[in-house]
Amino acid sequence: MHSATPEAFPAATVLSLQALVDYQPGAVVSRTLAKSTIGTLTLFSFAAGQGLSEHSAPYDAFVQVLDGRAEIRIGGQSHLLGAGDIILMPKDIPHAVAAVENFKMLLTMFKTPTEG
Repeated sequence: MHSATPEAFPAATVLSLQALVDYQPGAVVSRTLAKSTIGTLTLFSFAAGQGLSEHSAPYDAFVQVLDGRAEIRIGGQSHLLGAGDIILMPKDIPHAVAAVENFKMLLTMFKTPTEG
């Protein structure tokens, strides 16, 4: 997986998410748009047939599909998502991503407040 160096996200500037990351044959490409102590905002493009193997994360993560279709498995359950769909991958639950066709997604990961 290729990861671009985070750049300053320009304030009060309209950007096209689709244009911020390109497809690359046989690859998964990512670009970090924002990163802080409470979470990250990362844009991904997946070539058809590419994916991320099953893993878990210590943060809740929202996947917003921008283009194409993907199968996302969460806790052993399969979900087929297309452009415009969103799904929550809860922290500490195993999940995997597989590109059914070329697809792009915006991943928003954030720490949940600790209960006190």
